[in-house]
Amino acid sequence: MSTLRVLCRSFDPSAWKRAVLGLVGEGEGEWVMGLLRERPHLVAPVALLVPAEELATMRVVVERVSALAREQEWQRAVLRGAPPLASALAAEGRRAMGLVWGFDFHLTERGPQLIEINTNAGGALINALLRQAQGGCCPELERGLATAAQEEPAEEGLAALFREEWGSVRREPLEGRFLAIVDDRPQTQYLFPEFVLFAALLRRSGWRAEVVDARELAWEEGGLWRVGKGGAERVDFVYNRLTDFGLEAPEHAALAEAVRTDGAVVSPGPLAHALLADKRRLALLSDGEFLRGLRVPGAVRALLLSHVPMTVVVTEENAEVLWRERRGFFFKPAGGYGSKAVYRGDKVTRRVWSEVILRGNYVAQVYTAPSVQLVPQGGTPRPLKFDVRAYAYEGRVVLFAARLYEGQTTNFRTAGGGFAPVFAV
Repeated sequence: MSTLRVLCRSFDPSAWKRAVLGLVGEGEGEWVMGLLRERPHLVAPVALLVPAEELATMRVVVERVSALAREQEWQRAVLRGAPPLASALAAEGRRAMGLVWGFDFHLTERGPQLIEINTNAGGALINALLRQAQGGCCPELERGLATAAQEEPAEEGLAALFREEWGSVRREPLEGRFLAIVDDRPQTQYLFPEFVLFAALLRRSGWRAEVVDARELAWEEGGLWRVGKGGAERVDFVYNRLTDFGLEAPEHAALAEAVRTDGAVVSPGPLAHALLADKRRLALLSDGEFLRGLRVPGAVRALLLSHVPMTVVVTEENAEVLWRERRGFFFKPAGGYGSKAVYRGDKVTRRVWSEVILRGNYVAQVYTAPSVQLVPQGGTPRPLKFDVRAYAYEGRVVLFAARLYEGQTTNFRTAGGGFAPVFAV
């Protein structure tokens, strides 16, 4: 399987600026455009054309994996050793809050391969707006753009998810509620421009939305408060972009208490991450005997075993075998994110193996080579690797996008790389 090669620059900078300004307005727009220009490798100059049947397969995989995570047998099996807050939420029968999931696939001759699951997957709104910033450079892309023009704008679909998430646990109207987009030192984060865009989108949807530093949050008088120079304001909803997935750090105690007591809607939350985004869950999704023990139907087992590369937890017992066969594996920390501290087996040194991987709660995943997209640069097309991310909510895919890069992992440091929209052909 391979994508159709788009050998021209479909990205239209003028249309990109119009999409951004259309969301944030003229006043804030130039500032946001400045932030985006400071990140020159955030968006790629091309779109990807992926066969519709491959996207359909990804949708089914996302649906089946998400359904499995809701089963009590799965939860009992995976929550042993999970962060205390996640286990407590499951014991109370609480819902796994999850905005916005990211299921990352490599496209191969064996079909899409699910290499990673993330709960606070970045880039959804960037990619929604990117769909408005493409020019038809070939008949296939022109047809994809025409189809997209007939659908609900992707950014409006994202806004609807926040309303749905609120409505799943609250009966009160959302209008006028304060929604905080929270991260540690958000202005220093690479995707800070997306936080600002989300705030604008959600304000347009009826929220009072702002980007908030986690250090500004306090738990007082049975509620979560944002404490700033202008005084204190009650927080009703937190769009959680923190990478402290279990909310175990002392500086996140207020947020953890809000989750524990249901004092605010916090999404994504610790339970969602523990159920699927911990990399050790990939080991279970690719273990036929484990799935059989959970009485997963045969057709679903076959689907998962066909589309989840074999993954194992690195232990003292299998360490010698994995070291010997390391060239066939990719090594990832169980609680990792953003491609940090991951190692391709043929690049692992003995020191990294003994001091990092064996001590760091890692998994080993059978190496699945990414596909390659030719990206125009100057007069010569340049081959870049890519993966396809399915942004999902409650098991349904709401948006497909790609990330183009050079090197071992996605990195947003590659000329010609970055996020790219995906269209079905």
